[in-house]
Order: sequence, then C-alpha cells, then structure tokens
Amino acid sequence: MGRNRSQGAALMERARAVIPNGMYGHESVALLPEGYPQFFSRAEGARLWDVDGNEYLDYMCAFGPNLFGYGHAEIDTAAAAQRARGDTMTGPGEAMVAFAEAMVAQVSHADWAMFCKNGTDATSMAVATARAHTGRGKILVGRGTYHGASGWAIQRASRGLMPEDKAHVIHFRYNDVESLADAVKMAGDDLAGIMITPFRHEVFQDQFLPDPAFLQFARESCDRAGALLIVDDVRAGFRLDRDCSIEAYGVSPDLSCWGKAIANGQPVSALLGVEKARQAAGSIVATGSFWFSAVPMAAGVATMRAIRETDYLERTIARGTALREGLQQQAAAHGFTLRQTGPAQMPQILFEEDPDFRFGYAWVTEALDRGVYLSPYHNMFICSALTEADVRLTLERTDDAFAALKARRSSVQPVEKIQPLVEAIRAANR
Repeated sequence: MGRNRSQGAALMERARAVIPNGMYGHESVALLPEGYPQFFSRAEGARLWDVDGNEYLDYMCAFGPNLFGYGHAEIDTAAAAQRARGDTMTGPGEAMVAFAEAMVAQVSHADWAMFCKNGTDATSMAVATARAHTGRGKILVGRGTYHGASGWAIQRASRGLMPEDKAHVIHFRYNDVESLADAVKMAGDDLAGIMITPFRHEVFQDQFLPDPAFLQFARESCDRAGALLIVDDVRAGFRLDRDCSIEAYGVSPDLSCWGKAIANGQPVSALLGVEKARQAAGSIVATGSFWFSAVPMAAGVATMRAIRETDYLERTIARGTALREGLQQQAAAHGFTLRQTGPAQMPQILFEEDPDFRFGYAWVTEALDRGVYLSPYHNMFICSALTEADVRLTLERTDDAFAALKARRSSVQPVEKIQPLVEAIRAANR
C-alpha cells in the first residue's frame, strides 16, 4: 500500500548529523522493519501520528507508559495545574508527599517511597539499598532478563562495559528453583538481594508467568540469608494488578521498582520498600536535578486515583483478550499459527515455524501500512483508552495484513539484520 514518509526521512537525515546513528536506545527503529516511523508529531487516546501525518492505532503505548490513554483529561489537568504553580524548583512541592502517600496506600508491602526518573534509576537504587541494608555485595538476577541500562544490569555484549561492572552479579534461570538454589550457594554469605521480574517478558522470546514455587523459594532464600527480595515491576506495574504484580501469588517483596505507567507517561519512577529497609534506603546517594520535579508527581497522584477508582484493568484485559482471540482465528484462516504469550494486556505475538522472524516482520509491516502499529519482537501494551470499536478496526486491518502475507508467503525473505542478536539471545538462554 505504502504511505508518505518523506518528512520522517528528512528528519532522520538531520538527526544523523547531530545524534550518533540518528537515534539510540530502545525506541530506535534500527531493528524494526524498513518503513517504521522514528519520529512522531502527536498522540491522543490509543492513537499516534508520525511527522508525515500518518495515523496509527498504537499497541506499544510508548513502550508502556501510556496506561490510561495519551492526553488523559484528568491526569493532564492535574499536571497542568501544577505546572502553572511550578515544576522543577529548588525543592519539591507538596505533590511529592501526596504521591508517596498514594503509592504506599496502593501497594500492600510498601511502607515508604522514593522517586527518580527512569526504571534504571529505580533498579539501581534497589541494588544499592539491598547492599546498604545487608553490608554485602552479591545480587542475583535472571539470566537474560532486562533490569535497565546500567553496567551491572546489561547482560548482552556492549562496548564500553568492563567485567568489573558485573563482578558481583550472579545469574540464574528464571522459574528454575534448582538454578536459583545454585546461585544462592554461589553467593554464600555475601548475598545482598535477589531481583526478579513478575513474569518473563524479554524480546524475541515467548513470555511466561512465574511458577509460584519459584517465587516462594526466592522469598524463603532471602529470609534465610537476611537478604532482600526485589521485584522489578517497572514494565508490568499496575498492568497486571492494582498491587505489586507478585502479590497475587501470595509473595511479598522487600523492595519493588516502578516506572513507565505510574504517572501515565510523565517522567517519574519509584522505589518502594518495607520498614526494615527504610534506614538503608535513606543512607544511599540517590539524587538528580529533575528527580523532584512537581508536575510528574501531580500526574502520579491523579494516576493513582484512576487506578483506585476506575475499571481500567478489567478493560485492558477485555480488549487484549478480544484482540488475541481475533488474531488467532485470522491467522488460522490464512494458514498461519501464532504464539501469543504472556498476559493479554501485555501481549507478545510471534509466529510458529518462523525461526528467522521473516513472517513476523512481514506481517507487522503489512499492518503498519494499514495503520496498526505492532512490534515483531517486543511485548506490546493495551491502554484503557482502546475501545471495542478500535479492536474491531484493528482486526479488520490485521485480517488484510494476513491476506497480503499469505499472497507473498513464498517470497518473504529472512531478516538478516537481527540474526546476530537473536542468536546471542538464544545462546544466553541455553
């Protein structure tokens, strides 16, 4: 079909002159199919528009922050009212205290809150707090899991890192009690903490939920060692539950890391913790010029209110389930089989018998040309602004995308640019 993308191409050329590679980080389109827009001009509800004016039903939600819809009236009104009074000032506003009160009231294990800007900030603060609390050094994390962009957290090969950055990090296989037990033994009497995600949600891979026995063993291991159990809820927080995501399994952490959706897109993240870790959290160096800005805190207070008082969670589950069921039927009708894994409101969509991702990449390209923004390798997100009509429209367009893929099935080529990364991921998880 094709869409006009001339303004986006011109803007990318300008960017390459002043920004390394023109773009960097997880929002770079370098790994996405050709034609994915890099720059956007506006967003509203469940939709966004690129700089060429092309409209998309957005299933990435800014990689998670958009929970209630872009431009949510009540949240944006709260942010605007605070902006009129002041944002980044010499000290925080009352909104910081109100936001901390709201989060502590919302999350059952939390006795205190500290705020920062990004998920990496929150997970790094959690590591520092666990070490300060225990006086020990070793942190256990799942093999291949993503906990941010700090040196200690990055697991795949990356220039600029030193072996010392991860000298006190020990890896285990997610959901594998025996592997975690081995890691605990390896840490010995230097175990400071175990960090886990509430479910496995890595790129280019199927997602899967935690085994309750695995969570319970992690909790018991920390209790025996006097270490802290840390949940990285940055990606999943308030998308699976109105509480910390593992509380539904009857397991409470000592520390939890939050970000993305807690202020519906405003730049703020958080570390929450139990009483016994309060003194340690207060002893670490944790600060930034913009960490205490009042506008995101005010948006966070309004977001917590919406989490308490609306049926957003039930709506995102319902919309995600309807989308999943419709896609499964469409794929089968056109001769394809999908692997749809993880929670319906945070879907991962891969194709069976597609080891080089050729069908996944071709299908999302066809969907993009029809105004549906999907990812071929990253888990996606459903926001509560997505309507039943939006899902029906999406399914009309994805059905056409499946038909187009079927018509050129024999000519679809492997995606060469991603193969080194895919092989590295597979090797790391063997």
